[in-house]
Amino acid sequence: MRRSFDLIFGGCLLLVVGCGSAVDLKQGLQVDVEQTGWFDAGIVNGQNKLVPMAAFRLKNVSGQRLSMLQVNALFRRVTEPDEWGSALVTAAGSAGLPPGATTDTLTVKSQLGYTGVDPRQEMLKNTHFVDAKVELFAKYGSTQWVRVGEYPIVRELITK
Repeated sequence: MRRSFDLIFGGCLLLVVGCGSAVDLKQGLQVDVEQTGWFDAGIVNGQNKLVPMAAFRLKNVSGQRLSMLQVNALFRRVTEPDEWGSALVTAAGSAGLPPGATTDTLTVKSQLGYTGVDPRQEMLKNTHFVDAKVELFAKYGSTQWVRVGEYPIVRELITK
């Protein structure tokens, strides 16, 4: 709901616009995960590198436009509480994400991952390999970050 009020102060017209109440992104944003897995990040210092990644789309299921919609992805090993890597993406700029609209596919990758001399597929089967998960946090405008989901990183090699 959009409300506006015309106020006159000392002969000057002041237009005040209100954009309604804030959207609870836990309810107003639908996350559709298309793929998770271990991205082949190439060769680093002579070793193969795999990093966790997730690809997803966001749908605005609220009744309000979500401007400056951002997503912060935190990657963690499932056995550790500490952040293992992160990625920040803008899902919708100043034009916003209108009600009912869906973003293009957004892809996030951790900077950190596993390196080794074994072939990439074998790295995924290593007994020391620890699975990971990604937690997605979203915000729009000047609102606070809200956790909108947690998803396991599938033990699958992604090369593109």
